[in-house]
Amino acid sequence: MAEPTSAVLDDVPRPPRAVPTAGMLRTVAGLPGGLVRTARPRQWVKNGLVLAAPVAAGRLLSRHGLIQLGIVFVLFTACASAVYLVNDARDADADRAHPVKCHRPVASGRLPVPVAYAAGALLGVLAPVAAYVLCNAATAGLLAAYLVMQLAYCLRLKHVLVVDLVVVTTGFLMRAMAGGFALDIDLSRWFLITSGFGALFMVAAKRYSELILMSGTEGEAGASRSLLTAYTTGYLRFVWQLAAGVAVLAYGMWAMETGAVATGSLPWRQLSMIPFILSVLRYAVFADAGAAGAPEDVVLHDRPMLVIALGWAALYALAVAEL
Repeated sequence: MAEPTSAVLDDVPRPPRAVPTAGMLRTVAGLPGGLVRTARPRQWVKNGLVLAAPVAAGRLLSRHGLIQLGIVFVLFTACASAVYLVNDARDADADRAHPVKCHRPVASGRLPVPVAYAAGALLGVLAPVAAYVLCNAATAGLLAAYLVMQLAYCLRLKHVLVVDLVVVTTGFLMRAMAGGFALDIDLSRWFLITSGFGALFMVAAKRYSELILMSGTEGEAGASRSLLTAYTTGYLRFVWQLAAGVAVLAYGMWAMETGAVATGSLPWRQLSMIPFILSVLRYAVFADAGAAGAPEDVVLHDRPMLVIALGWAALYALAVAEL
């Protein structure tokens, strides 16, 4: 049989080449921004809790300590970002039913689901490895445990009543522990109780605010967060009020356990109870009004809260300096 000539081949119809469209180009160009937005830069302030244990122990004055804490902050931010990426990829459909979360990059389609999964997996693997190399095995183990717990939350635990509150609270507690692990600080039991119940106070207040926000839109609360309608406002109010009370009590015990005050100095650590209690009372105003759905906004944008925080920091600095 004769071979087909080039002229004949030229007449054979070929499928059109895939030409990148303007929409495709915009999607690719917007990937870095979508990844950063999904990593929640506004919530990176939560990872500042890695400073909690070193501040309490007065271990922020050494160059080595500051470098280690900077590393832990970055690595915990990477772990939290990995969880946010995976969570948003899994919850894309549910987030589209939320009046605010529907604008997230994954839910809106600006960040493809496979890209979010891949970026989350990469960060989740690299962060604990880097912690083992740059810090110590305890810090790496803590980050790995955080990732496992949070991924379990994304897959299953977010659908278990009360357990979802405990898991999110434990995530905050792990942040507070991370700085202590990195600098080999013995963590006080009262410090851990204060951190844990303080975190539960904020988590329950956040859920309470979300429930109030969604209560005006029938059906959307359950679509957005499957357990939200299983709670009642009365129960969540009880939880954040109980947690606030325990946090205040534990902080008082923590402040008192330091022992005798040096001659000629004032009880600065005990006096720091005043701004701590004021901060709880101030935050409770937003919680009671259902306006604590974004804790980072309350902490960073409320001027009285910032003034109270500065007052606490000054008193605690005097306590560490033993003036």
